[in-house]
Amino acid sequence: MSTFADKVIAFNKSLRFTAKLPPGIRVMNPFKENKDSLMVSSAFYKKYYNDNNRRHLILGINPGRFGAGLTGVPFTDPKRLVEKCAITYPGAPAHEPSSVFIYNMIEAYGGPESFYGKFYINSICPLGFTIKNSLGKEVNYNFYDNKALTDAAHSFIIQSIKQHIALGIDTDTCFCLGSGKNEKILNRLNETHGFFKKIIALEHPRFVMQYKAKYMQEYIDKYLAAFSMVY
Repeated sequence: MSTFADKVIAFNKSLRFTAKLPPGIRVMNPFKENKDSLMVSSAFYKKYYNDNNRRHLILGINPGRFGAGLTGVPFTDPKRLVEKCAITYPGAPAHEPSSVFIYNMIEAYGGPESFYGKFYINSICPLGFTIKNSLGKEVNYNFYDNKALTDAAHSFIIQSIKQHIALGIDTDTCFCLGSGKNEKILNRLNETHGFFKKIIALEHPRFVMQYKAKYMQEYIDKYLAAFSMVY
């Protein structure tokens, strides 16, 4: 019988974005572009998800270049993968602010084993996007930053959420990271498709780190209080 880990790894291997993208936007699929991503993410899931336990789903926006874009694990940059999860990463030790917040929160929860034994993190759109800025530098791009992109990703997002649930997800409550556009989009999809009985939105880690860093502990406490509602 396939474990939760086996199902996640198979999901990651199967990810394809086939819709036509708006001009200038590129899809970012770490499992196809980075030879290390599938290897290290598979080691991560085999370590923390090698069972058939049911978990609650936490959905971010879409992967960023220096977190899941490198490791294949949402909100886990190479530094946290090595330092907090004790999994070897063969590339450069990149840093993503959102990952710092998430792993501070996980530490407060009781550590990776305890947290990942109850929760599974991914994104509403499990593949990321990039665009070149005015300086010609490639930067992250959210799926909701462009209506044409949002429309193009619609079917992919619905199918992905269904696949997440099929991994072994409790659908009584889903947690949404992003209390603005991400929450609105997920609520609208949920009204149509009835994925979850309830959605609890939390401020996105990137927002906390960029604008509210000195109040980080308050946001960690808010996350923990929300998670305590299901366990």
